[in-house]
Amino acid sequence: MLSFLGLYLLGRGTAVYSGSVIEVFARVGVSEEAVRSTLSRMARRGLLTRTREGRRVYFGLTPHATGVLEDGRRRIWDTGAVNRDWDGTWTLVGFSLPDGRWRDRHDLRSQLVWAGFGMLQHGLWIAPGVNDAAAIAERLGLTEHVTVFTAQHAKPTESADLVHRAFDTAEIAARYHAFLRRWDVPDPLADAPDDLARQLLLHTDWLELVRRDPHLPAEHLDRDWPAIRAEALFRGLDARFREPAARLAAEVMAVLDVRPDGTPG
Repeated sequence: MLSFLGLYLLGRGTAVYSGSVIEVFARVGVSEEAVRSTLSRMARRGLLTRTREGRRVYFGLTPHATGVLEDGRRRIWDTGAVNRDWDGTWTLVGFSLPDGRWRDRHDLRSQLVWAGFGMLQHGLWIAPGVNDAAAIAERLGLTEHVTVFTAQHAKPTESADLVHRAFDTAEIAARYHAFLRRWDVPDPLADAPDDLARQLLLHTDWLELVRRDPHLPAEHLDRDWPAIRAEALFRGLDARFREPAARLAAEVMAVLDVRPDGTPG
């Protein structure tokens, strides 16, 4: 759903008819019930607006959803999968929470992983570069329990050691190899009904990869790091599917112009 919304609603000032979403998702084997349930859940969580026009219900993006999708867009197109510009700086986060606050601890860890941090040792997390971890703590209401600072390594510590101690590079590489096995073939997803379905599945697979990638410094990774080939493959396939997918989407999608607050415009 995030891939679909990012491709066809982000930045367009439109809401989409629920029936159109159902028709699009049928192409990738998602049931009508699952689509309706997901749309309703996202609306309840403040991610989607709901607008009724006659008997039709249209769903648009809230500012919160726009922020989430913009973050995904930046990770895909701006940040990229390979970090070649690291300046040697690390962001470090230390925290200590009372034993009873296990949910807060879980939420903080989840948000740190999402932001590209790895656990160096108990209660100490690191990420390459300058990372706005203070915003994470503030958003979760945990500022008083979190310490954030930036630093560079010093002897006897080596940056390469930090990379391999805090991050499971073998697992990260395995995810990119799985992507290559699925998509680096002469006719990827030949059994998919059309290029709209292939585009949605391609972007979903790639977004899942880059969202879980901590963007580690390339200088501390293998020379044949699979993200390099995987990113080139993604961009090539995206260019291949983009225009035919857009034509198909225009044929099946009924949209409604809306203002930023979700009301018809």
